[in-house]
Amino acid sequence: MKHVLGIYSAPNPHWVGDGFPVRSLFSYDSHGKQLSPFLLLDYAGPAHFPPASKPRGVGQHPHRGFETVTIVYKGEVAHQDSSGGGGLIGSGDVQWMTAGAGIVHEEFHSAGFTQSGGELEMVQLWVNLPARDKMTPPRYQAITDQDIPAIPLANQAGTLRVIAGDFENHRGPAQTFTPMHVWDIALAVNGICELEVPEDWHTAVVVLNGTVQLNSNTVMRDAQMAVLGPKGQHLCLEANGEARVLLLSGEPIDEPIVGYGPFVMNSQQEIREAISDFQRGTFGRIDN
Repeated sequence: MKHVLGIYSAPNPHWVGDGFPVRSLFSYDSHGKQLSPFLLLDYAGPAHFPPASKPRGVGQHPHRGFETVTIVYKGEVAHQDSSGGGGLIGSGDVQWMTAGAGIVHEEFHSAGFTQSGGELEMVQLWVNLPARDKMTPPRYQAITDQDIPAIPLANQAGTLRVIAGDFENHRGPAQTFTPMHVWDIALAVNGICELEVPEDWHTAVVVLNGTVQLNSNTVMRDAQMAVLGPKGQHLCLEANGEARVLLLSGEPIDEPIVGYGPFVMNSQQEIREAISDFQRGTFGRIDN
């Protein structure tokens, strides 16, 4: 059984733009070595927005050197980027955007959600790229709910959606640069499931909502994360009531992490180059 190294509660929320009240469950500053290849996880909401005439969100901003993964549980987000990627991300959908050599993008509540208002709940995960792929061309993967395998867990314990990696011979649709599992798990009342991840991979269990007992002796609640040790392959989740859990497990990238705002590279020189390239307009632009 994998050993629980620590339980971490989300800090108070802060706003990203005017559309996303987020709690940052981890970042590479706090867990860079423990959770590689994962860099950061922001949990937005649950938050209710009244109807509005102007879309809320965050305007054009750059990224280089990593990928952003947006999973929407409630609400609807509209995305555009300088590579030509974009579209609507609705309930159950996933956007997997590779910034690579450089991209400019924006994220707003969709026109329909802006007009109607409602509940917004989503997460955004940052995934690191190895040095050999930092300057890969930008790529956009639009993954709809129906594209994601939803596997019933044994003994009616709930459902596991395979966003990336595999589970019980079902492969997730996301194309990744290094091996990883990103599993979205909905546990039923009193649901118990035993899961297996590879030895020596870094693993985090994130409880978005509900109360979950991890490995029989660790209790986790809303917006809490458990970091597990690399040794061992098994873990057990038991829900008291219904619960939503995100499991992240990946092969570590054993390279330096040097970040500056929206850029994550391997050296300060590469950060300076990213800033210069962005200022010179090489990341492209969004024509609205």
